[in-house]
Amino acid sequence: MENRVSREPEAGEVLPQHKFDCRPLEAYLSQHLPGFRAEPEAKLTIAQYRSGQSNPTFYLQKGSQEYVLRKKPPGSLLPKAHKIDREFKVQKALFSIGFPVPKPLLYCSDASVIGTEFYVMEHVQGRIFRDITIPGVSPAERSAIYVAMIETLAQLHSLNIRSLQLEGYGVSAGYCRRQVSTWMKQYQATAHRDIPAMIQLSDWLMKNLPVDNDNEENLIHGDFKLDNIVFHPKEGVYSRYLLGNSASENSFQFANFVQPLAETGLQLSKRTFRTTLSQIDTTRKLFVQTRRGQEILTRVKHFMERYILPAEKEVIEFYVQKENSVDKWKKPPVIDKLKEMAKAEGLWNLFLPAVSGLSQVDYALIAEETGKCFFAPDVFNCQAPDTGNMELLHLYGDEKQKQQWLEPLLQGSIASCFCMTEPDVASSDATNIECSIQRDGDSYVVNGKKWWSSGAGNPKCKIAIVMGRTKNATTPRHKQHSMILVPINTPGVEIIRPLSVFGYMDHLHGGHFEIHFNQVRVPASNLILGEGRGFEIAQGRLGPGRIHHCMRTVGLAERALQIMCERATQRVAFKKKLHSHEVVAHWIAESRIAIEEIRLLTLKAAHTIDTLGNTGAIKQIAMIKVAAPRAVCKIIDRAIQVCGGAGVSQDYPLANMYVLTRTLRLADGPDEVHLSAIAKLELADQARSLRAKM
Repeated sequence: MENRVSREPEAGEVLPQHKFDCRPLEAYLSQHLPGFRAEPEAKLTIAQYRSGQSNPTFYLQKGSQEYVLRKKPPGSLLPKAHKIDREFKVQKALFSIGFPVPKPLLYCSDASVIGTEFYVMEHVQGRIFRDITIPGVSPAERSAIYVAMIETLAQLHSLNIRSLQLEGYGVSAGYCRRQVSTWMKQYQATAHRDIPAMIQLSDWLMKNLPVDNDNEENLIHGDFKLDNIVFHPKEGVYSRYLLGNSASENSFQFANFVQPLAETGLQLSKRTFRTTLSQIDTTRKLFVQTRRGQEILTRVKHFMERYILPAEKEVIEFYVQKENSVDKWKKPPVIDKLKEMAKAEGLWNLFLPAVSGLSQVDYALIAEETGKCFFAPDVFNCQAPDTGNMELLHLYGDEKQKQQWLEPLLQGSIASCFCMTEPDVASSDATNIECSIQRDGDSYVVNGKKWWSSGAGNPKCKIAIVMGRTKNATTPRHKQHSMILVPINTPGVEIIRPLSVFGYMDHLHGGHFEIHFNQVRVPASNLILGEGRGFEIAQGRLGPGRIHHCMRTVGLAERALQIMCERATQRVAFKKKLHSHEVVAHWIAESRIAIEEIRLLTLKAAHTIDTLGNTGAIKQIAMIKVAAPRAVCKIIDRAIQVCGGAGVSQDYPLANMYVLTRTLRLADGPDEVHLSAIAKLELADQARSLRAKM
């Protein structure tokens, strides 16, 4: 039990001014820190981290156990600059939502233990870069480190302090004014000489403070820089913590750092960019995400980049190896592992507003992000056809149906399929559907053939939602169909064969199957909403689902364009880079234009659902269902052309992306049906407008 150097490379002997008696600390930790007494014979050793300019930080080791302790420094302190209690509370809130900070373990307000209040957190192994040029790493890794650093900061600043339960913990109103004032006080308290540029910059900042929006409440990191971050030993940002003591040995260099920064800030202040910033802000408010939506989107992006995209190759290889195996419908273990992680982080069932608290605009942008990887929606329990089935049960199921089927679907413990399309009739006119659902006492009997029943091959598929005709000659055609719940293991349910899509078997979603229902008897209580309500239910199911499909294709298009640009900058043909050929340059430009167009059109449809409901958004939904798959097919086709033979091989995801997108022009109704509906609605709108003018 001593203050000495440990094997931790960043730590050394405890400085004389920071020494404290270890015995009370060990006694306190033994009593209050779970697991600390696991090795009672081991000695507690303490070393001090050397870097940083905040609170003194110490490395604690007891046998195989490692911790980090932070405390207030001794002596005269800057006001509000060393609030250990606030640091602990914020870190605890961040850790609870999966943000990359070490796990906070214990806070002690009793100054008698080591002379000041302190807290203890887990010790995290990783890399700390003191030189901002990061020597010794490749340009690609250096770029990845900087990107991860900025994205982590953006994620932090997007968090909602209310959901973190940190509201009221600090002063919120007038942040910019208070910040400028604090900077100047800190500058005056620590500067060794006057810096005119700093005074001028301060005056300019005070005169140009935000007029209307200086009352926003956000969580702000005040000292985020490269050497305050702990990086994973091999990749990405793993965790970070602030180190050190304000009375550091390099404080004399303060003026040397401040002067060039102040002069640069002063130069920037003279630029006339306020109008431009205002215009950008106005544009962003066209389809505004909620604060929660922004927060979840940031976390989804982080999860995608850190976990999902790196696993893509492993997932593809799994399905290739299982192509002819009896286990070909099972999912790779890595997907189940990722699902557990996403669920633990609260990134689960994001598609369902009643569960997630997100608007359709919120989720549309999240769906775009997940669309960049073919198995990402599944990781977040946002995969078709389960999303549509869950939405259907949420909107139209009774309490018993919800308890029996919706709850396990929301938990991800079972899967489902949807049986609507039929092989023997033109299902683009859904009134042609012939599968019969006939009442027989306290049961319904189902007879008929279905195909393109997505998800039926999934080993976890336990329930099918079947649309069929409950014949009644006295009712209109659109009132003669119903939907009913049919457990897959019910006698008479025969799974005939999987259907390939352009030669591909869609293993991820459990395939697309032909299923026959032969005298299948289920309880009458399995009927959803009531007889003749099938088309009503179908429209409620398909509305938001079509938006989700379209936004995922936008993400797919972004990925295809990225591949196109990367290939165009790497390959040389006819003595110049591909992007230097005008045709390729035009493809890139046209693809960007198309992506922006379909994104805006889809967001408008999402916004219309949020404000007017599914019925009020019928025309917008039909328009995006035509526009998005068409545009994205063209973009992927261009990317394939740029990649040449590689574009149709397994070395790129483009061929699979094209198959999925081309198929979407048939799923949920072919283009021609939607075009007819759009024309009908447009003619009605024009007639209504004409009458209003008369």
